[in-house]
Amino acid sequence: MRKTILAMTAALLAIGGLAGCGKETETPGSTPKKPKIGVILPDSKSSVRWETADRKYLEAAFKAAGVDYDIQNAQDDKNAFQTIADQMITGGVNVLMIVNLDSGSGKAVLDKAKAQGVATIDYDRLTLNGSAEYYVSFNNVGVGKLQGEGLVKCLADKKVANPVVAYLNGSPTDNNATLFKQGYDGVIKPKFESKEYTKGGDESVPGWDNNTGGTIFEQMLTKAGGKIDGVLAANDGLGNAAITVLKKNGLNGKVPVTGQDATVQGLQNILAGDQCMTVYKAVKQEADKAAELAIALAKGTKLPVSDKVTDPESKREVPSVLLTPQAITFANVKDVVADGYVTKEELCTAAFAAKCTEAGIK
Repeated sequence: MRKTILAMTAALLAIGGLAGCGKETETPGSTPKKPKIGVILPDSKSSVRWETADRKYLEAAFKAAGVDYDIQNAQDDKNAFQTIADQMITGGVNVLMIVNLDSGSGKAVLDKAKAQGVATIDYDRLTLNGSAEYYVSFNNVGVGKLQGEGLVKCLADKKVANPVVAYLNGSPTDNNATLFKQGYDGVIKPKFESKEYTKGGDESVPGWDNNTGGTIFEQMLTKAGGKIDGVLAANDGLGNAAITVLKKNGLNGKVPVTGQDATVQGLQNILAGDQCMTVYKAVKQEADKAAELAIALAKGTKLPVSDKVTDPESKREVPSVLLTPQAITFANVKDVVADGYVTKEELCTAAFAAKCTEAGIK
């Protein structure tokens, strides 16, 4: 009887050992693969932030954590975006973080990564119908609301009766541009409806292209017979494109223009009086949070987050981190410098030195 029991036990152990071998993913005693994170930035022409801020802060966070990383820029080329993603996946990234060029191409990349067991994060822009584990951005409706409120205040300060207001919206393929517009429409649309304001144009700018934005705004100004009293420009690049046209017509400083991103150019336009406000998004906070989530995913851990965003197309609730934006006018330009986002040396060149002193920049 004892021999029978021993034989059965040995057989069961053998079966268990075989089953265990089938589940094993690493050789006993082997070193787990080192975490590696891939990041695809969208371009460098729509906003300088991607190269001057996001890349810098993400690199610093990854280096501090001791993880391998690969950060590349697709330069507004969907084919390059796809190629970079393929190379990163083949190159062994555990996590892929993307700023999509549009939701269609972004979804294709996210789906391919997921199929290969690579975790994904939507950085700054939500990919509609996507499959990212996380979305890290700012409250983008809130960004638009600050822009709308800023323009309303600037127009009130100018004391213009029944002002004609033009919209230069962001790219029609960028969900963020949709959210920004939702925010500023919530402030300004009621004024159009009540006839307090008159709409002087409402155009989206493909690819956030500043040259195209300038052309569109020039056509708006011509159509309006030179009578545009305020410009809701969706970011600083488009704001500067409008200001360039206004300068040609001797209207800069007379027509309030909004912006976003708190770029050196945008802040200098504010110091000069050509732009009435911008929106500062503390990119370091965004990059640090995204890096924290990416590093955890690369090491096999999924961190909890407090926010959720509902994808308007798939209705999926995406775990999210939404940071708070800040309105910037002449009165608080110094805050952006104090935060380290731009330096006094970059901002306060000879042409702006006196204005920097006036604005309290030290």
